[in-house]
Amino acid sequence: MNSLVWRGLGDSLAIAAGYVPVAFSFGLAAVQMGLNAEWAVAISAIVFAGASQFVLVSLVAAGGGPLAVVPTIWLLNARHLLYGRVVAEQLAQARPARVPSTLAFGLTDEVFACAAARLPSLAPEQRAGWLAGLQAGAYGAWIAGTWLGAETGAQLVDRVPLLREALQFVLPALFLSLLLQMGVRGRAAALWGAAGVTLLGLALGPAHVAIPAGMLAGAAFQLLQAGDDHE
Repeated sequence: MNSLVWRGLGDSLAIAAGYVPVAFSFGLAAVQMGLNAEWAVAISAIVFAGASQFVLVSLVAAGGGPLAVVPTIWLLNARHLLYGRVVAEQLAQARPARVPSTLAFGLTDEVFACAAARLPSLAPEQRAGWLAGLQAGAYGAWIAGTWLGAETGAQLVDRVPLLREALQFVLPALFLSLLLQMGVRGRAAALWGAAGVTLLGLALGPAHVAIPAGMLAGAAFQLLQAGDDHE
């Protein structure tokens, strides 16, 4: 098991490299909105969800109460219901079947993309240990990046003003690169369907509605295509 965890840690380096600058920007944003470094790190440690953390801090800073914050964050993270099902099916193939519930906490977008690409190539009994290592590396990088941003972000941005804009592109680029590792052969309809519905949703409504709608559309297109292939 220990060797599998270390293997997962090694495979998390690509995710960690992308997480540090994004978490850095969150730590900076949290401090600029009036939180201290300890609170910024605590939010990252408890929530561990990039977009949700930015939305959470923004809503709280704007005076939003629990009735506004909780439903918004829940809708924004609704996609994890689909992530969890996919990963649970992979982990449940081990004998005896066991799906550690603690692994649900570390299932971020990027961890899911990497896991979906790698888990099928591992023996069922190896998957939980490897995934634990992958998540541990990503989590550690996220906490470290948040602390660095909260403690040193303001000084660095003052010296390099373009740094703030550059940080915004790191996480989307990382997720796209990990998604491409999964391969697109046979998934064109699902990808185009998800992209189209998401873009339409963003044009008509908020992101926390558009993203889950796009994911459901992609799943529906994939199911329809799979049905056509079997006929």
